[in-house]
Amino acid sequence: MSSNDHQTAFTTGHVGINVTDLDRAVRFCERVFGFSVGGRSDEASRRFAFLKYGDALALTLWQQSDGRFDGRRRGLHHLSFRVPTLADVRDAEARVRDAGGRFLYEGAVPHGEGASSGGIFFEDPDGTRLEIFTSDGLQQAHAPTSGAPSCGFL
Repeated sequence: MSSNDHQTAFTTGHVGINVTDLDRAVRFCERVFGFSVGGRSDEASRRFAFLKYGDALALTLWQQSDGRFDGRRRGLHHLSFRVPTLADVRDAEARVRDAGGRFLYEGAVPHGEGASSGGIFFEDPDGTRLEIFTSDGLQQAHAPTSGAPSCGFL
């Protein structure tokens, strides 16, 4: 049986991110994404939070890092969230700005020149690269990079 014959459908369950300051990271995620804390530990050597959207676990934060995220090292490149409309992207942009996120491009941009999909690209307080995108509405906008996806070389 080849790997192409496997019929199990895999979907992302949740993503875990190392952070330097759990309280700050939780506040940022609550403000930007509307996540709520579904569980938490504040033991000195075991600080973590389970963040939920509705009843679903969306993100786990683990305070076991020092320094900023380094996009040049192997591992996570960026974390992307899809929203239904361009208006939702623009609403999220205002929340990111209000929460102190650092934008990698100014405003919503398409995934590539002529693409209708796209969104905002930004960093959380620890420098983890994040994206909030929609599938349609950006076909008239110009892409910030030429010949490569906007999310590829941040």
